[in-house]
Amino acid sequence: MSLSTLESVQKLQAALHDKAKKSPDFRFYALYDKVYRKDVLTFAYECCKANGGAAGVDDQTFEDIEAYGAERWLDELMQELKSRTYRPLPVRRVFIPKPDGKSQRALGVPAIRDRAVMMAAVVVLDPIFEADLQPEQYAYRRGRSALDAVRHVHKLINTGHQEIVDADLAKYFDLLPHSELLKSVARRVVDGAMLHLIKMWLKAPAEETDDRGKKHRNTRNRDEGRGSPQGSPISPLLSNLYMRRFVLGWKKLGHEKRLEAYIVNYADDLVICCRGRAEEALATMRIMMTKLKLTVNETKTRVSKLPEEKFDFLGYTFGRCYSTKTGRAYLGTVPAKKRVIRICEAISSETGRNKTQLDHQTVVTKLNQMMNGWANYFCLGPVSKAYRAIDRHARKRLRQWLCAKHKATWPATRLFPEASLYAKYGLVCLPERTSSFSWAKP
Repeated sequence: MSLSTLESVQKLQAALHDKAKKSPDFRFYALYDKVYRKDVLTFAYECCKANGGAAGVDDQTFEDIEAYGAERWLDELMQELKSRTYRPLPVRRVFIPKPDGKSQRALGVPAIRDRAVMMAAVVVLDPIFEADLQPEQYAYRRGRSALDAVRHVHKLINTGHQEIVDADLAKYFDLLPHSELLKSVARRVVDGAMLHLIKMWLKAPAEETDDRGKKHRNTRNRDEGRGSPQGSPISPLLSNLYMRRFVLGWKKLGHEKRLEAYIVNYADDLVICCRGRAEEALATMRIMMTKLKLTVNETKTRVSKLPEEKFDFLGYTFGRCYSTKTGRAYLGTVPAKKRVIRICEAISSETGRNKTQLDHQTVVTKLNQMMNGWANYFCLGPVSKAYRAIDRHARKRLRQWLCAKHKATWPATRLFPEASLYAKYGLVCLPERTSSFSWAKP
């Protein structure tokens, strides 16, 4: 992809965003032709390729496309869109275990051709709707992150908002109502072809493979008029757009000011930080979610009152912490215990006896990638205790792996002393990361 292609896409996005920002009531009427513009479609394909991912129901991979000729493939896709003969394929549905280990999450895997067109639509639509999304929304937005949402909650609880509505929405992506969602899109987009494109994606059948290898297709989304496949490039934008209705409604109806209750939202996760009257805020939230045709998971939704209680949000536990230097109590964050357990389980999985055929560089590189990635996110508040626990577990598991690989019978600590795990084998030492973080000391 040439630099000029990237520049032309950036200019298009800047123009769309500026218009949307300056004219809050303007409805865009000529967008569909931008989706199949060669520079936009090429940029979208390259984004999909960079993200990788499995093939869809047609089994076409990126390698297949490159062998066929990416430019030729894109030209053919562009002609389908231009002639209005494009039709999305069914979405391949796969299931992955949820962190609790008890249930599964359904993910939709569209065909690469559909992912490319969806991404092209996102390239065009995102700068328009970015102008409308609320500051309380942090997911899937350029320049914003989950850590920013964590910092926002931290600020609120330290400015007197210590009654927390810890809300959980049941199957948010699966229950997004098509009619209301499309109205949210149509508030800004009057281009019928673009609206039709989104509608086709929402109503696309899902294909599943059973335990016997047989494929089955279902049309639940079309029949029930709800759901957006989690995992498709268009879903994050649509989910943010629909959640905006709740966040904006909360403020426009006066609940934020009346209850002194402030929302912080990341995708389908949200908390409402209240100065008081959290129970009333919870009841109001339930009513609004019902009107939006969304379901509150009552078993996981609760009110937490700090500092006596704690709550988890985006992998962090918020609550009372103590300074080991002064003994002073304060409201802060630590990595949630579940997240520490999860990374330790992942480390165990990568150092099992079934991995002894690998060389130590491969294993240690994988461990370092996992641990550094974890620590890059869990870097707020007193993290040293969590870092030390993970570091101990990583040393223990690496020693066990080295003993199994080399069929060693001597004590592992003598054969593979702590210093050698870092200096010789290159294992990352997480506790050293906190040396420059004065706030991260235990």
